[in-house]
Amino acid sequence: MDLTYTEEEEAFRASLREWLATALLKLPDRPSPHDWPGRRAYDTAWQRTLYDAGYGHVHWDASPTQRLIFLEETEKAGAPYVGANFVGLLHAGPTIASEGTPEQRARWLPPVLRGEEVWCQGFSEPDAGSDLASLRTRAWRDGDHYVVSGSKIWTSHAEVADWCELLVRTTPVSEAVPKHRGITWLAMPMDAPGITVRPLRTLAGSTEFAEMFLDEVRVPVAHRVGDENDGWRVTMVTLSYERGTAFVGEVVACRRVLGEIAREARRNGRWDDPALRRRLGRLAAEFSALWRLTQWNVSEAQRTGGVPGAGGSVFKLRYSHARQELYDAAAHVLGEDALDLGHEWTLDRLSSLAYTIAAGTSQIQQNIVAERILGLPKGR
Repeated sequence: MDLTYTEEEEAFRASLREWLATALLKLPDRPSPHDWPGRRAYDTAWQRTLYDAGYGHVHWDASPTQRLIFLEETEKAGAPYVGANFVGLLHAGPTIASEGTPEQRARWLPPVLRGEEVWCQGFSEPDAGSDLASLRTRAWRDGDHYVVSGSKIWTSHAEVADWCELLVRTTPVSEAVPKHRGITWLAMPMDAPGITVRPLRTLAGSTEFAEMFLDEVRVPVAHRVGDENDGWRVTMVTLSYERGTAFVGEVVACRRVLGEIAREARRNGRWDDPALRRRLGRLAAEFSALWRLTQWNVSEAQRTGGVPGAGGSVFKLRYSHARQELYDAAAHVLGEDALDLGHEWTLDRLSSLAYTIAAGTSQIQQNIVAERILGLPKGR
């Protein structure tokens, strides 16, 4: 497979670099990591800046290769990440672009691209995390609406969201054979009556997740993406983006952090440890391979129509562990300073612990690789 860039793609890269060099000089100070309304305002303002400059479309209305170049260059330049826009730009938006009706695309995509609306993700439940097909939040038809009751957990950015990509059960588990066939994908307005949001504080002290309780929330049938009971297939599109291209910028960031760790080790004398040098060398090779795998996944997505495939699970599986190993190495280099919660690497190390769980546990990814790539039989 050809992993080189065309002249047109390199021209796009050069133009983007030139624009970033000027645009980033005008950025205001970043708000506190714990100020989510402030972070929403900051992130949506940056998205509006991208939109006005002609880059707002890149996340789903551009080729996968252009998307890869965009994420690579913005991370290298130190531009703001999608932040509070994460679900809308990298999950719900691409899903609606792929699976929504023309009316749905016209209603929901432009406000996300302009930084006007923020989405959250309502997938996991207290008893249905990794086994998402066991979710029990019910939705039943009442004329032109679904009436939704149940609860969700780990709802990303629910505190500041306008919309929620919500999975509901429209056929009871006892009647759905197999059980994933009874699930439906809805776009739920977060200002609808009956929604209660309670922030969850993470180990690092942040509150980007929440638990959400739904008490007979009315959602128009017109807000259903895909057919009733076809939500599992639509969800697989969402998750393919989450496991495929959503972590591109983070790979670039990890390669940058690895260089910073090596420089800090040289400064404080820990570079004299041959075991540490071997460890950092192996991580350099690991992230170089992950970057090539990312390019391969993007090339494959471009060849097959734009949706990342099962190769995203290979990436997610290895990246999750590599990120944890990276920040374990950072802690070794920092020594006792690794306990300082004011140090960025310390907070990143705490957040890295979730990566083998979030977006599908490593065990789930191993099953996907075994069944869909290696062709092994399903476990009983």
